[in-house]
Amino acid sequence: MFFARLASPADFDGWRQAARSALSLGISPEEMSFVVGAAAPGLFAETLPGAPRDAPQPTVPKAFPELARKLVCHAEEDRFVFAYRLLWRLQTERKLLEIASDPDVLRATAMEKAVRRDSHKMKAFVRFREVEDGEGGRHYIAWFEPFHHVVELTAPFFARRFAGMVWTILTPERSVHWDGAELAFLPGATKDMRPPDDDMEALWLTYYASIFNPARLKVKAMQSEMPKKYWANMPETALIKPLIEGAETAARRMLATAPTLPSFSHQRRQERERMAKATHDEPNLDLESSADDARPGNIAAAREQARHCKACPLWEPATQTVFGEGPDDAPVIFVGEQPGDQEDLAGQPFVGPAGKVFDEALAAAGIDRRQAYVTNAVKHFKFVPRGKRRIHQKPNMGEIRACRWWLDLERELVKPKLIVALGATAAQAVLGKAVTIRDTRSRLIDLDDATKLLVTVHPSYILRLPDKAAQARESEAFDADMAMVLDFLPELKLSA
Repeated sequence: MFFARLASPADFDGWRQAARSALSLGISPEEMSFVVGAAAPGLFAETLPGAPRDAPQPTVPKAFPELARKLVCHAEEDRFVFAYRLLWRLQTERKLLEIASDPDVLRATAMEKAVRRDSHKMKAFVRFREVEDGEGGRHYIAWFEPFHHVVELTAPFFARRFAGMVWTILTPERSVHWDGAELAFLPGATKDMRPPDDDMEALWLTYYASIFNPARLKVKAMQSEMPKKYWANMPETALIKPLIEGAETAARRMLATAPTLPSFSHQRRQERERMAKATHDEPNLDLESSADDARPGNIAAAREQARHCKACPLWEPATQTVFGEGPDDAPVIFVGEQPGDQEDLAGQPFVGPAGKVFDEALAAAGIDRRQAYVTNAVKHFKFVPRGKRRIHQKPNMGEIRACRWWLDLERELVKPKLIVALGATAAQAVLGKAVTIRDTRSRLIDLDDATKLLVTVHPSYILRLPDKAAQARESEAFDADMAMVLDFLPELKLSA
């Protein structure tokens, strides 16, 4: 029996080196064991010898290293031996990972999924508390209790997301510290080392309670996304039980005090009557031939004028015009295709599912969205009703041309250094001609002496991909495009 000593509970590099040595020496999984830290090996176990210098490197499928990295993060005690068993079998069963019914593959898939979920929950449920570091600076500390060994796996995400902060995440078995330059992994902590509450936490709890909507409460769905085993990591979970218990009473109170609103058809009829009256009282605005003195002089005035735009038929079924948002002097304009269902209701661009993908990509790149101007090529939601749902429809050339007046105006008023076209429709609106993403993506194109164009995909394209592997590839490429934006405009960097 042989053993290899690993430095930490998720020491992938140590496992990989030991596994290569064992494989080159022909040591079977049944003869191999791994111990972590100072733990004692088996009574008759011998230290694993080093591999011969001329030992060949094992060959594995491209997907195996990443799978093994997840497997060694699992909480199972035999995770290292199990990962080695897969490696051993892959030397003779090249397509093992493609056999979904194989017991080892089934187990590996379940373990990988559990680790990935635990890592995701760590990203979602870590709550930093601000403390003074004794030197007048600020230090942010969080306590988290993962169910697998995911600290090393997940720490790089926090380093990217909070690059400008000094922070520490304490966990029972392994802690991590970021000093603004590099990650340092430390021994585990105890609950009494958790930081005390701060003023922001009280504000967060007030906000959390105020946004609770009892009419939309679905306890099972909530617990599916926020399992009880993670509740110890979040201060807001103390509010969940009383909020649930009072949900029925609060919902009845909301119904009793709800205002009586006019029907949708009544609102549209009133709008058409006002439009007919305006036609007799004043001339229609022809955007293409309007006089220069009718052009708005700033974004606020342009937004107000766009509220009344009827240059194409899309204004009538839409709830409202969704104009661009952001600083008047933003160095970059992000241009999407058109508002979606949630944007149409909210009156703001990129707040729906695609907006979340967009925000995550900006955050991953370290871009502060508040310093960017975000808009769409078409300002009204084009859809077809299907039951109670409104299904997105692609705008046609005439609708894009009708709205280009507004896009050119936004560009004229903001004067950006860079325009990022999110999708082919946005690129067509900016360039005035049809282009393909394949031919124009991920390179800076000169629009004029002061402005460049970067073409990439629309975030909704990533959401529509049916295959998770394809989604992951496109998300990575989209993140890389956002990183190009930050490289070109470092002033967009997200501050702590």
